Amino acid sequence: MKVIFLKDVKGKGKKGEVKNVADGYAQNFLLKNGYAAEANASNISALRGQQKKVEKEAEEELQEAEKLKKTIENLTIELKAKSGEGGRLFGSITSKQIAQALQKDHGIKVDKRKIDLPDAIRALGYTKVPIKLHHDVNATLNVHVTEE
Repeated sequence: MKVIFLKDVKGKGKKGEVKNVADGYAQNFLLKNGYAAEANASNISALRGQQKKVEKEAEEELQEAEKLKKTIENLTIELKAKSGEGGRLFGSITSKQIAQALQKDHGIKVDKRKIDLPDAIRALGYTKVPIKLHHDVNATLNVHVTEE
């Protein structure tokens, strides 16, 4: 029996796949528990419609990320911190502080986990900080740390 998986079923199929499974397994387990639906013409056309909708949303998300990348790459975030001799900071500038400054100064909300800062900034000056906006889009933000 051909079925369309509505949920992931370990060892059998992923959501959205159309597969041929044993009749008894399909009727007694998959259909009964709502893991799959019978693959008839109307269900297949509904699945295609859902897939097109998901693709369209993914494309829109990518376009938004591209716009945000252009905006972010033209910005420079100014942060102030106390420093000692040689431009070394007392403490450090973290990704959380960068995200808060971006939100407060420019109204751009970026999750601190998306800011790819391997180590906190510990010196005065300019630093280029990579930000992962989308799995295909990375932006680079300029952060300028000045003495308080």
